[in-house]
Amino acid sequence: MARHVVPMKSLLEAGVHFGHRTPRWNPKMKSYIFTQRNGIHIIDLQQTLRALDKAYQLVVETVANGGIVLFVGTKRQAQDSIQEEATRCGMPYVNQRWLGGTLTNWRTIRQRIDYLLQLEKQRDRGEFSRLVKKEALKKEKEIARLNKRLGGLKTMTRLPNLLFITDVRRENIAVQEANILGIPILAMVDTNCDPDPIDYIIPSNDDAIRAIRLMASKIADAVEEGKNIRAEREAEAEEMEAKTDEELLGLHTLAKIQAEAEAEAEAEAEIAVEPEPEPTPEAETETEIAVEPEPEPTPEAETETEE
Repeated sequence: MARHVVPMKSLLEAGVHFGHRTPRWNPKMKSYIFTQRNGIHIIDLQQTLRALDKAYQLVVETVANGGIVLFVGTKRQAQDSIQEEATRCGMPYVNQRWLGGTLTNWRTIRQRIDYLLQLEKQRDRGEFSRLVKKEALKKEKEIARLNKRLGGLKTMTRLPNLLFITDVRRENIAVQEANILGIPILAMVDTNCDPDPIDYIIPSNDDAIRAIRLMASKIADAVEEGKNIRAEREAEAEEMEAKTDEELLGLHTLAKIQAEAEAEAEAEAEIAVEPEPEPTPEAETETEIAVEPEPEPTPEAETETEE
């Protein structure tokens, strides 16, 4: 039996199986619902296990190929978990209000991030101490304001390759922007959500703090595994570049290749110095005939002329 990324017991303990009250459900989530109990839909955790396994491998492959995973969770239950897990694995995150255009107007957002980094450098160099107190205080407040909104994106130098979202209803603007740009979305989808805009669905309770923390931690684990794989690949590539021809091909194969190359070089040299053929005797005769002088007139011809 295949081993899952998360055991069933952990999902049950985290309350992943609890959906919303039955009147609030989205019919498109019917296939992910196991049953209902006391007016609450119960999510099919067998499907959650399979979806989480698939999501884990997706994140590993994305990061191993140099991709960026953006963690998104702005509601109160998700803010701490998203920040902690994204920071642990070194990925960007948004845990405050999603700024419209964060993806679709990325160039402008990146300019604001660069401005924030510039202010922080000025502060760290002690340049604020040269300003009047009111101006220095204004810049400090500006840093705090920008850090609250954009602090989690400071390490993101380009658009992400994958979004991990904890609540697709609350983060509907992020979902729309990702769909516009064709960026795949991996998300926790509760029974009251529309799964259609989501590329990789993890059917799960998206309100319980423990459920959110469990999912975010597993995605962060997948990121770290992907980074390790990428580091191993880069190390192997560097090792291959550093190896000599003897190590890569073996002495016998290298000697054979060198001998063949030398033989080809000698053959080319012989062709280059080969003398031109001498002209044949027939050719010389033809040349002599071509320059032979005309015959002198006979004596009979001279006598006829005198008469």
